[in-house]
Amino acid sequence: SSLEGPVPIASLVKMATAVVILRDHPMAADATGPTITITADEANQFNVDLENDETNIPLQTGETLTEQQMLEALLVASANDAAYSLAVWDAGSESAFVAKMNALASSLGAAQTHYADASGFDPQSVSTAADSLRIAAAGMAIPAFAAVVAMPAASLPLAGTVPNVVKLIGTDGIVGVKSGYTSQAAGCMVLAGYRTVEGRSVLVLASALTQ
Repeated sequence: SSLEGPVPIASLVKMATAVVILRDHPMAADATGPTITITADEANQFNVDLENDETNIPLQTGETLTEQQMLEALLVASANDAAYSLAVWDAGSESAFVAKMNALASSLGAAQTHYADASGFDPQSVSTAADSLRIAAAGMAIPAFAAVVAMPAASLPLAGTVPNVVKLIGTDGIVGVKSGYTSQAAGCMVLAGYRTVEGRSVLVLASALTQ
């Protein structure tokens, strides 16, 4: 409703990060995509994230990951350092990437959404439940996005096997999408699941913020 003001959305921001990446670097659902080499600046982001108690995966200077692996780190493990690394890889800097994220939100009619970072750790990254569904729907329309968010776990270099932070994925027809938690945002969730409606299987999206 129009009474809903924008609130911090934590890692739900990463849905938009992934959509921008996949629009800029399209990839088939079963592909690995280009290789991304981790810079010293990006590897150090792991230490910054550790100090801030952020979610991340170990990244080493000179390490290479594919676009697919980075999206798995972003969307399955919800790694903030992966969000930062993808942003820099795509746009040269996080701030330049965030401008693309905000342009995406505008283009999708997500008028109450404003991104301040690529990971959602920044409480200035805000949205509404309705806007979050617009972003999620744009993601689910991209087969590579849908394939990653449906993974109950991902196997990543250095990190090993990491479970999807959304425990419900892979159960009861649920095929995505993303959860988030920070002290400012509290718990946030966007779920996608297949439900039978009048004999047809339809994808249903639901969103809840500041739970």
